[in-house]
Amino acid sequence: MNKLFIKKIFLASIILSSCKLAVAQDVDLFKSMDEQNKKDKKNQTDYTTATFKTTRLINGQSIENVGAGLLDVKISHRFGSLNKGAYELWGLDNAQMRMGVDYGINRWLMVGVGRNSFEKTYDGFIKSKIIRQSTGQKNMPIAVSAAISAMWKTVKDDAINNYTDRYAFAPQLIIARKFNDYVSLQIMPTVVHYNSVSKSSDPNDYYSIGMGGRLRLSRRVNLTTEYYYRITKQEGYVNSLSAGFDIETGGHVFQFHFTNTQGMTEGSYINQTTEKWTDGGVHFGFNIARIFVINKPKDIKP
Repeated sequence: MNKLFIKKIFLASIILSSCKLAVAQDVDLFKSMDEQNKKDKKNQTDYTTATFKTTRLINGQSIENVGAGLLDVKISHRFGSLNKGAYELWGLDNAQMRMGVDYGINRWLMVGVGRNSFEKTYDGFIKSKIIRQSTGQKNMPIAVSAAISAMWKTVKDDAINNYTDRYAFAPQLIIARKFNDYVSLQIMPTVVHYNSVSKSSDPNDYYSIGMGGRLRLSRRVNLTTEYYYRITKQEGYVNSLSAGFDIETGGHVFQFHFTNTQGMTEGSYINQTTEKWTDGGVHFGFNIARIFVINKPKDIKP
C-alpha cells in the first residue's frame, strides 16, 4: 500500500470526524436554543386579549376597555316587541335609542356618557381593570374589572318630588375568562341603588347577578348571550334575557340581538323588565360601535 493512498484515507477520516462533530454541535445548539426559548417564554407574561369584541356584551358592560386615547362612539336601538304584529310592523314603529361616547384614559381606565330616549335618561360610568388574564411568568386564569354607573331620569313625573330622587347608581364587578379563541364567559355581580322607590315597602337596593358568554362562529361572527338573575325580587318584573350576533367589519362592530327589554341602563334592563320571551315580548335591537383615534400613545405597553 503506497503512501499516497494512506494519506487519502487519513484525510477522509479527519473530514468525516469533523462532519460528525459539526452535526453533533448543531444538534446541541438547536436543543440549547429550544430550551432557551422555552425559558424566555416562561419568564414573559402574555396578556389575554379580545375576550369579547366590544366594551358592551349586549345591554351591559363586558370585561373589555377602550384602548388608551381612543373614542368609541355607540348608537343603540331597541324596537318594540314582536308580538305587536303587522300593525306596528312587529315593533319597528316603536323604537328606543341610546347615543353615547366612551373614552380610554389609559390602558386600565375608561369613562363613558350617554343619553337614552327611554325615560329620557342620561347616564355615565367609569370602568377600571383590576386583574388581567395572563399566562407565562404571571399566570392568572381570570380577568376582573370594576364599574360604577350613574343614571339621571329626566322624564316628567309628578310623583318625583326632589331633584335627587331622579338618580340611581349601579356598582358592578365583572369577572371573565377566555377559555380559547372560541369560548369566553363572564359573570357580573351587581347592585342597583334607587334614590327613590314607588312604595315605602320597596327596598332602595336591588341585588342581581349577570351571566354572559361569547361563542365564535367564524372569523368575524360571534354568538353572544346575556342574562340577569334578580336576587332582590319585585312584583311585576322579570329577569332580562338577551341573545344576538357580533359582526366585525373593519373599524365597526355591529351587534344584532333579541331581548325582552327596551331599557339600556342598569336601572332599567336589570330591575324594570316587564315582558317575557314566552309571551312574544321580544325586542329586536342593534348596537353600532365606531372607534376614532383621539390621542395616539407614544408607546404601547401591554
